[in-house]
Amino acid sequence: RRGPGGPLKASMVLFALGLLVCGTAPSMEVLIVGRLLQGFGGGALIVGLYVVVGLRYPPALQPSVFASFAAAWVLPSLFGPALAAAVAGAFGWRWVFLAVVALVGLAGVLITPTLRGLSNHDDREEQARSRRLAWSVVAAIAVLALELLGSAAGALALVAVPALAVLGVAVRPLLPVGTLVLARGLPATIGTRGLLAASFFCAEAYIAFVLQDRWGLTPARAGLALTVVGVVWAGSSQVQAWLGHRVSDARAMRVSTQLVLLGTVALSAVVWWHLHPAFAVAAYAVAGAGMGFGYPRTGVAMLAASRPEDRGFNSSALTVAEALGGALALSLSGVAFSVAQRVGADPFLAAFGVAVACGVLGIVAGRGAAVPE
Repeated sequence: RRGPGGPLKASMVLFALGLLVCGTAPSMEVLIVGRLLQGFGGGALIVGLYVVVGLRYPPALQPSVFASFAAAWVLPSLFGPALAAAVAGAFGWRWVFLAVVALVGLAGVLITPTLRGLSNHDDREEQARSRRLAWSVVAAIAVLALELLGSAAGALALVAVPALAVLGVAVRPLLPVGTLVLARGLPATIGTRGLLAASFFCAEAYIAFVLQDRWGLTPARAGLALTVVGVVWAGSSQVQAWLGHRVSDARAMRVSTQLVLLGTVALSAVVWWHLHPAFAVAAYAVAGAGMGFGYPRTGVAMLAASRPEDRGFNSSALTVAEALGGALALSLSGVAFSVAQRVGADPFLAAFGVAVACGVLGIVAGRGAAVPE
């Protein structure tokens, strides 16, 4: 209703408030509340940034901007853990949170000139927006209930089925019409983003775990897999930015979904045959290359398919698809892991099987993504 400036500043304040709560938390429960506030602020921040990109940058530059976003994710993953450990050792763990508040303030100062004069005013569908907020809460609770109930033993696990049905109903108002059936064009683009997140982050949740459990790697060595994949993701993002419009958004997303599926299938095969752990890291790196190549283009394609009055909703839908897609896959993989353990099957293969299934659906979505309706 008011453009991205106000919501973006409010999200930064909320994120900083979450950091303050975490840094001063007297108990784990309060720390979780702080993380919840950080999640609210971070989710809103992403939507606001996407709208700013659509308003300030021409389409030809947008692939490079989204590639820069990837670099902004990767650099903290490379240096953040070591820096956080140093800060915690020298000053205490609380300053790992509290010191970041200053960085949020610096970011606010840097982005303020860009926000001046931005407007995206639209007074329509006020009641619909209020309902969407309520549905987003219902969807989040349904995902949490699915994992908690689905992992339980006995008849209680059956309650997870209604939770999945509730999720299907709740998510529909949060996404463009046709997203759940992967309709061609914008709906398939949004679906591609969600399924890429579902497949990749489902595998990410177990890669360090399986490296420690099956091959006896130390946590530090297993964590290197995530660093390697982060570097590959960033490099692949730069490649797609360099190629620019020589590779269409639709082609980039198709290549992306194929690489993510190939990586998750190869990772499952390495676990099945108990090959050298280097092959597991290499397989996951293939999936990371796919994410870097196609993930930025989902944002570019979304902005290209959006009208000014839809830009905020579609940016939100892209974030919702990513967040709920990843969360749903993690819930289902947790259920699969628990069930496999109870029946004596390989729990890691069960979890990676969920990632592969999401990857297959990603292939289907990618075929219809960024195609004009």
